[in-house]
Amino acid sequence: MAKLVLTIDDNKVIHHLVEEALNGVAQVIHAKDGEHGIRQALKHNPDIILLDVEMPKMDGYAVCKALKDDPQTSHTPILFLSGRGDLEERMRGYNAGADDYIIKPFNSAELKARIDVLYQYKQRSKELEHEISRAQSTAELAMTDSGDMGRVMRYVSQTYSAHDVHTLSQHFFAFFEPMELDIVVAFWLDEGEMFFANHGAECPLEQELLEQHRHSQRFVDFDDNTIVNYPKVSLLVKNMPLGDPALYGRYKDLFPHLLEATHAKVQDMENSNSALRHAALFGEAFNAFEHRLVENDAIKQNPELVQFITIQSAQLHKLRGDLIESIEQFARPQGCEDVSSQTDIELF
Repeated sequence: MAKLVLTIDDNKVIHHLVEEALNGVAQVIHAKDGEHGIRQALKHNPDIILLDVEMPKMDGYAVCKALKDDPQTSHTPILFLSGRGDLEERMRGYNAGADDYIIKPFNSAELKARIDVLYQYKQRSKELEHEISRAQSTAELAMTDSGDMGRVMRYVSQTYSAHDVHTLSQHFFAFFEPMELDIVVAFWLDEGEMFFANHGAECPLEQELLEQHRHSQRFVDFDDNTIVNYPKVSLLVKNMPLGDPALYGRYKDLFPHLLEATHAKVQDMENSNSALRHAALFGEAFNAFEHRLVENDAIKQNPELVQFITIQSAQLHKLRGDLIESIEQFARPQGCEDVSSQTDIELF
């Protein structure tokens, strides 16, 4: 089934360019201004909305907010089309509820690629709805409140059983369930970044904001959003409680403890994985070296040297095996799979 794309723009040329760019890959419907666009969105339920920023009567930011406030269109991905691409404009678009942002004049291939990403994002969000509903039911059974630091200590104990960022993110989200916060977490790994969201899929603009602020100060605040940065992990909170100064301050005191523990865990996982990789490489190199030695004609003719090489090789193989076992025990301590959850133990 072809994607249905709604283009809201007061420029006829843009409508023509979008129609040409998406020919054969999407059905395009058109709206000449913001009010017309809202009516079209409610009538046709498009998969994706392309929205101009600068329009008469009702600008793109107001249209975006209206669409995101309406339950019927709140989950429809919105891609802003704008002639301005500075960070301030992108953040303004994000605050209005946009999911991505592209600069005019746009390239057809880039537009199609952005639309594909947003379409996959929407499909992934639908697939996660059942899982999210189940997670929310689990959250209702969460503990009331036995002290913030007690909950951080529980989280730290839970991370002992996490050996990859997917499992770690599940424990991370479990910590936030009683708080009713919408969050996105980014793990900055040696092999690349990974993003996870606790309510649906993370949108491209959220990823971009986290990447752009990765090396900023510890806290980055904009409207009711807060980013907290550590070298190996960053947290985006999308609905900080600005109306409750006491709760807001409590969260900003609490989150660094959580992220510092998460940062340390990610470092430990990467160090363990790196040590295991080096041990494996050492084994491969030594096996090749040993093979060359024992196949050497001059060495074959010296029984004492052959015996010496055999004994030393066996010892080195045993040492390598012991090293790998020690690394694995350090990375996966005994009994770590029996760690209690956030809801089944009381520390205070």
